[in-house]
Amino acid sequence: MTERPRPAALATAGEALRALLGDRLVASEAERTHHSHGEGLPDAGMPDLVAYPQTTAEIADLARICHAHRIPMVPYGAGSSLEGQVAALRGGVSVDLTRMNRVLDVSTGSLDCHVEAGVTRLQLNARLRDTGLFFPLDPGADATLGGMAATRASGTNAVGYGTMRDVVLGLTVVTPDGRVVHTGSRARKSATGYDLTRLYIGSEGTLGIITELRIRLVGQPEAVISAVCQFPTLEAAVKTATLARQMDLRVVRLELLDEVQADACIRYSRLQNMQAAPTLFVEFHGTPGAAREQADLFQEMARDTGGLSWREAETPEARTALWSARHHAYEACIALVPGSRNMGTDACVPIENLAACLLETQEDVRASGLTVPIVGHVGDGNFHLGILFDPRDPDQRARADALADRVSWRAIRYGGTCSGEHGVGLHKMRYLAEEHGEGLEVMRAVKAALDPLGLMNPGKLIPQRHDPPPG
Repeated sequence: MTERPRPAALATAGEALRALLGDRLVASEAERTHHSHGEGLPDAGMPDLVAYPQTTAEIADLARICHAHRIPMVPYGAGSSLEGQVAALRGGVSVDLTRMNRVLDVSTGSLDCHVEAGVTRLQLNARLRDTGLFFPLDPGADATLGGMAATRASGTNAVGYGTMRDVVLGLTVVTPDGRVVHTGSRARKSATGYDLTRLYIGSEGTLGIITELRIRLVGQPEAVISAVCQFPTLEAAVKTATLARQMDLRVVRLELLDEVQADACIRYSRLQNMQAAPTLFVEFHGTPGAAREQADLFQEMARDTGGLSWREAETPEARTALWSARHHAYEACIALVPGSRNMGTDACVPIENLAACLLETQEDVRASGLTVPIVGHVGDGNFHLGILFDPRDPDQRARADALADRVSWRAIRYGGTCSGEHGVGLHKMRYLAEEHGEGLEVMRAVKAALDPLGLMNPGKLIPQRHDPPPG
């Protein structure tokens, strides 16, 4: 296990890093505290230093210095991760990539772009606004693209456009000992060698530091139709979503709010035209005729399964207004119980098991006695719980932990995964042995081969063999 760096080694490495970065190496308590945690639970790990490199070459030099002195490195983007990925559990250097925020090139002919890892999705789409192209993934937060690749992020558009695994063509990665590796190419397919691009995607900074990305773009659709449909029961809403996927309707977004989350959104956004009832938000892209046909088919299906209402919008302004409740779901969840913390957790199951898993989870929520809104990217079987608890109340924290634990085990029991998009980080390592079996030993072998000193984001993703079994 990687230990905290010794003071003498840290001092020597600090001198070399300051010579490299100047005032872009920071040791103030405020900066270190800011980089000690993400957006999830308040569990934190304080780094000893915070570095702000501006080029891949600087990161390679930084890695060589840290490797020589056995200093841990923790990549840091927007800090929006939810499972403790950016906490510096063994101290060391928090490597903040937000100053590497250049769009290096855009190819409208090949529908791709080359960006530095600190570019955020909104920055990229602003740059693409006049090209007729856009980056389709929307995880909610304005995350950095490097962070999105590191956590294999997806979001509300994943049912239509896939995840980061699907849109990243290649990466530039700095290894723990400071080598610069280029993976993939601009070609849309390849049959040569191991797929190193997808090895690093989802590795959560435990194998190297992603510094640049080559990303696939898509054309802006000619027509977009958004709609909101409400249902008498959660079961009816999930049944509609499941049927839409099984019938292969070309839905790009398919989002669920349960009645608790709908109520929270109504209160937070002061909505006048929604009920506190299970709700689906849907969106269709394509030609005007194709989008219209798919929307009409979905509306007919929703009517057959008991849909209570149907509202739709086609202009950008009307779509933004329609989606406001879903876009502010996280803030609405927090505001539902003032003074609470949100233990956000997610899981993903096969679409045929989604209804059973969600209904069982909702019963579990009621039994917990906690306030827990449920939202979901249900088009791909992914759902989220916002478990609200009083951080000053040990009993509530214990009940929240136990509920999140049962959600993960339940998803695995239904043939799914303990996380569809939040990742593993610190909080979900205990489930990997059950979910991956002998595959976990292969992951450990990869980690040992690529990071033999255990310097890259130690204490994350891969559980130690001596960790106690969950229970």
